[in-house]
Amino acid sequence: MDSFVEYVVELLEKLGTVQVRRMFGGWGVYSGGRMFGLIAAGQLYLKTDDVTRPDFKAQGGQPFIYESGTRQVELGYWTPPPDASDDAYAILPWARRAVDAANRAALKKQAVKKKAPARKGPAKEAAAKEAAAPKRPAPGWSAPAKKRATAKKRATAKKRATARKQAPAEKRAAAKKMPSTPAKRGARTPPRRPGRLTRS
Repeated sequence: MDSFVEYVVELLEKLGTVQVRRMFGGWGVYSGGRMFGLIAAGQLYLKTDDVTRPDFKAQGGQPFIYESGTRQVELGYWTPPPDASDDAYAILPWARRAVDAANRAALKKQAVKKKAPARKGPAKEAAAKEAAAPKRPAPGWSAPAKKRATAKKRATAKKRATARKQAPAEKRAAAKKMPSTPAKRGARTPPRRPGRLTRS
């Protein structure tokens, strides 16, 4: 670890547990797992946002700027005021401002993630549509023999039940069509005449 990095860790001891990690040719300074400081080219920079940046600027802080191709990029890290750079007590309120800015940035990211709806990839969308679509049998497909036999039995039983229901109705209709000749009361059947005998 660089001697200046060790010095910064000692300078920020009053803030609490501070960790450093190497990154991009410099060092990141962390508290509670969130990066609130940056060490680059022998200089400490503290994280700012719209709330704290005006204070750093008013007290003579300078932004961390790096060149990317033909343009300069500002990352939002500023140096503490000159009179606080080497004093553990003087730098403490500025370090706390940097930790607060890091916490606000983390909360903002979490809120954005919650609001953003989860997007389904093309493969998931296709699978969902296929599952929702009604399934049709493939060409040339036929039901198993057992299922066909069961269906045939059900159809036969249904026909028999229908025939049984129709039979009494047909008999009643036939009975109505047949002529009826009721016998009169007191009527006598005429006697049967014997046939004539022929002599041989």
